Amino acid sequence: MNPENKQHNGLPANWEKLSAEHQKQYRQFLQKADKNKVLKELPALHEEAFEKIDCLQCANCCKNYSPRFKTPDIKRISKHLKMRESEFIEKYLVVDEDGDFVANAKPCPFLGADNYCRIYDQRPSDCHRFPYTDEDVFIKRPQLTLKNSTFCPIVFYVLEKMVKK
Repeated sequence: MNPENKQHNGLPANWEKLSAEHQKQYRQFLQKADKNKVLKELPALHEEAFEKIDCLQCANCCKNYSPRFKTPDIKRISKHLKMRESEFIEKYLVVDEDGDFVANAKPCPFLGADNYCRIYDQRPSDCHRFPYTDEDVFIKRPQLTLKNSTFCPIVFYVLEKMVKK
């Protein structure tokens, strides 16, 4: 089995195209959904998605986007790398249009060729929480969920299951 198929275990091979086609449907669902019902269903769907989809076969998030590096993240990671915070910021980060520190390169400078994160145990909280399919961000920030569904097969999977219910 080639790794491409493993990534899409339980997903159609053209999931990205389907996600683009279903954006209007997803938007309507997220606007009209019973938030409490969705929040009750998310944990099980989140688990199911992670059982079927291997993030290490994908890493689209790390290849194309950057998390915010908040102050506690910067402190923790720079300490782990045995660097001064100012050195860490200068070497790895830039300030984005929202005023947040983000990685200065794509893919993420900590992503290895094997799709493993070199600072996994110290990674930013945004990375730890991504793709937010087990928390209220999923429903409370619909624009973020819609964007994430275009590149993350887990978000696509969860939205497809939710919309079909």
